[in-house]
Amino acid sequence: MMKIFQYLLIAMASLSLASCNLEEIPVDTATNQAIFGSASGMELYANSFYDILPGTDQGVFNGDDVSDVVARNGVDNLLSPGALSPITSSGWSWTALRNINYFIENAEQSTVAERNHFLGLARFFRALFYFEKVRRFGDVPWIDKTIDVNDSETLYGSRTDRFTVMDHVLADLDFAIENIALETDPTCTRITKNVARAYKTRICLFEASFRKYHGQYEMQATANAWFQHVVDAANGITGFTLHQSANESLSYRELFITRMPYADETILAVTLDANLQVFSSANRRFISPTFGNRPSLTRNFVNMYLNLDGTRFTDDPDYRTTPFAEEVKGRDLRLKQTIRSGDYHRTENGVPVIAPPNFNQTFTGYQPIKWCYDERFPYDDESRNDNAHIIMRWAEVLLNKAEALAELGNMTIADWSATIGAIRARAGITGPTLTTLPASADPYLLSYYQGRFTDPILLEVIRERTVELVFEGLRPDDLRRWRLGDLFESAPMNGMYVPALGEYDLNEDGIMDVCFYQGSRPAPSNPSVAFVDVSPSTAAGRAQLSNGTSGEVIHNPGPREWQDRKYLYPIPQADRELNPALGQNPGW
Repeated sequence: MMKIFQYLLIAMASLSLASCNLEEIPVDTATNQAIFGSASGMELYANSFYDILPGTDQGVFNGDDVSDVVARNGVDNLLSPGALSPITSSGWSWTALRNINYFIENAEQSTVAERNHFLGLARFFRALFYFEKVRRFGDVPWIDKTIDVNDSETLYGSRTDRFTVMDHVLADLDFAIENIALETDPTCTRITKNVARAYKTRICLFEASFRKYHGQYEMQATANAWFQHVVDAANGITGFTLHQSANESLSYRELFITRMPYADETILAVTLDANLQVFSSANRRFISPTFGNRPSLTRNFVNMYLNLDGTRFTDDPDYRTTPFAEEVKGRDLRLKQTIRSGDYHRTENGVPVIAPPNFNQTFTGYQPIKWCYDERFPYDDESRNDNAHIIMRWAEVLLNKAEALAELGNMTIADWSATIGAIRARAGITGPTLTTLPASADPYLLSYYQGRFTDPILLEVIRERTVELVFEGLRPDDLRRWRLGDLFESAPMNGMYVPALGEYDLNEDGIMDVCFYQGSRPAPSNPSVAFVDVSPSTAAGRAQLSNGTSGEVIHNPGPREWQDRKYLYPIPQADRELNPALGQNPGW
């Protein structure tokens, strides 16, 4: 993380200056006093905790690749039949926890005035560490001390009930909120009280939903207390608003292509630096025809965007057979800030070049632009993006709060207007939907979510969560906490509607962009036409049309399989051999 690297340099310089004082213990003695005897030493140590946060290519823009709304190249091990097992499982690493616990043990003995601030930071990161472990494995050993090599009771102990662990996580978050000194950070790169509060809304929402919808644990009666934690934490955050651009059509998109985070909405971000060769691969991942998963959005997802007047697109009786060039018109402005459509342009040597969806780069026609620079070289051909990557932002906090209020049955018109209404207004949506609670459930969403949610308010909150937070790495956890894992397998990787075989102009500029054909490839009308062979085939990687020679494009990545045991990863076999007391998760 670029900012952390810079802070490390600053902290190291401070320590070096301190070591010039003969009354100070030199840093290079590596004694506890050098670290825990000064605020600068404790800050330097605490900076090592930031490695727990998601990096630029892990868990942010590619986190949704394994979900129900993204068509991609190949099948992840989670869903590939037989690929995930105790032998192939991973993630049972505790090095970061030992680092944190060692710091906590020593900081508690420190006489430094800022001691509680640094303890707050450490306990925040311990909460984050354990939340990630519980999400993945369920029951895990709760360890709040540095383990001695002779401590066989702890080293070879059993796992702690996940619900007990989450109570500890909540206590750590509350301690962090109470004791971290910084309220906010203008660079959006440091852990502050508001960061801890925002993470509390995310973590408590996951836990509340998990307890409510995973009935086999019989913890439903405790869910509402966790939903209330979400609301209370969100209400404690001040100083943020939804980002607004002078150009309404860029308010959403600007957030994801800026080099320096917009501090009005961004709560925590990773910043990069071209001068230090610190980059990500956002453009290359979404645009290269050969690199990575080539993630494309599905039509089922695109159907969820409202019309600009606040009405539901899927209420149109012809929505299923509306061609791409028409279906993207008059929609929620986030749609054209998320995918290529209409008059979208890219830049070639400083000259705007119209850029329709490119079927050499997308499987469905819904080609993402979120996180991608409009400039071409070198961003498309190399991993050289230097735009900031948002880890937490105000819109998510509003959505977390709205979902919790809906689950509690406490949503008021004022709450709706300040959360869902505000997010929709930023997206250019107008009408009573901004200030009026929905009275009827959307049949499309009722069907898509398999009847899991029937409350009209909750369904609309989930609609907003789905479209607002796409490609921010949260969708897989949403499906897990809602116990909708079946959607990992059953949701089709469907694309735009094709009325018949032949060529299509996707952005209505008079130039044909794609040709769907069967059998022999026809002659193109221009050199830029992309060809899609939709001949009958069951081969992985091939596309079909849902009705044979017409219908939705259906991408086949290969066989996918969901089993409920996959809500939790198996404990790796190698670790169970070292400690048989760990046991194994159900079904593995």
